[in-house]
Amino acid sequence: MQLKTVTRIADVPAEDWDALVGEDDPFVEHGFLAALESSGSVGRGTGWAPTHLLAYEGTRLVGALPLYLKGDSWGEFIFDFQWARAAQSARIRYYPKLVSMVPYTPATGRRFLARDEDLSEVVPVLLEGAVALATELHASSVHLLYLNDQERMLVAEAGEFAARTSMQFHWENKGYQDFEAYLAAFRAPSRKQVRKERRTVRESGVDVRVLQGAELGDKEWHALEAFYRMNVARHGSSAYLTPSFFRALRSDEKLASRVVACIAFDASNEAIAGSLNFEKGKRLYGRYWGTTSEQEMLHFECCYYQLIERAITRGLAHFEAGAQGHHKLKRGLLPTPIHSAHWIAEPRLRAGIEAYLPEECAAVRHEIDSMAAEGPFRRGGDV
Repeated sequence: MQLKTVTRIADVPAEDWDALVGEDDPFVEHGFLAALESSGSVGRGTGWAPTHLLAYEGTRLVGALPLYLKGDSWGEFIFDFQWARAAQSARIRYYPKLVSMVPYTPATGRRFLARDEDLSEVVPVLLEGAVALATELHASSVHLLYLNDQERMLVAEAGEFAARTSMQFHWENKGYQDFEAYLAAFRAPSRKQVRKERRTVRESGVDVRVLQGAELGDKEWHALEAFYRMNVARHGSSAYLTPSFFRALRSDEKLASRVVACIAFDASNEAIAGSLNFEKGKRLYGRYWGTTSEQEMLHFECCYYQLIERAITRGLAHFEAGAQGHHKLKRGLLPTPIHSAHWIAEPRLRAGIEAYLPEECAAVRHEIDSMAAEGPFRRGGDV
């Protein structure tokens, strides 16, 4: 295989790229990554410089690793600020670094893009290429974030990268027939709480609708962008998605078809809250939320209950509702290990991090077990 890098995904034909992305990850599709780049949401001045690694056999694209050269650690949600501070204390340069993930998108998915039958051959080549690229660019490290289980094992077999374990809250479909069957798996107090929260929203007179792609009109698209900016401002964060990104999201028919919006309308049919989500194959991903109302139960309805109900109705297997959030536990999203892998060039820093990671993993595993015991599901003789 021959390797090359591109600094614009537009330089790769969309049909060649999308032939490698698989059935369940909407974020690594050409359209989504191209929308981030063309809208200025990534690129110059954003901290995310596209440096995608491609593998060819002759003229045929057989593998790709979405990569970004970064001068900071913002927008990743698998935090390595302590590593950067330790490097600084030891007078070791930590930035720039190479990161493989979809910018601002803490969702488990495909990093190594290849046809299934080629994956085991493509992964070692791309790993070797990523390390060589880091050396060429004077990057301190390579970070592969939010790996799926298959990729995690293939990377571990290569032996160059240190494994790291983090945690998120995910929902898995256990074959529930409907939402009531889902609640029947809860202990009585948790079941009662969910029913009360949903009843509060219904009795408030709010009309909550789940709309997909072409069902969204001007009003809904404008509301989704406004909710995003309101929520960013409320938390004092930066609005890294530009207005052009939302226009690109809507204008690309394939990309727009991945959008699932849960929007709450008041009695005058004005959108007062909503969540922007993405769906592909058997997976649903919650991403952004915002509201003009302070009705707390509305958040649970738009971000969790409506989407879990949709997943059950459509036979989806998996729902991720974004990073962090202990409150998700009571709604049936359970603590789940998140996997990443890291190559560090400097021997002293690498040795320190590799010594630390097993301790961190043990602590995370303990936290997962402890939280799972607090979950809403019945155990033993519970009713």
